[in-house]
Amino acid sequence: MTEPPRWRKSSFSGGGDGNTCVEIAPLHTRVAIRDSKDPLQGTVTVPVDSFTALVQSLKTTTT
Repeated sequence: MTEPPRWRKSSFSGGGDGNTCVEIAPLHTRVAIRDSKDPLQGTVTVPVDSFTALVQSLKTTTT
């Protein structure tokens, strides 16, 4: 039996209601990404290495 993804929202959620963000869920070899305002709309999955590179790039850009 497959476990459902464990979604988590960024600690950097913006906006007054805190819904201006994405949520991520780690999968075995990929990371699932969805819009926290409309989670039923769908998800995008990317390889873990690609997601890690994206996060590192964003950290470098914002510091």
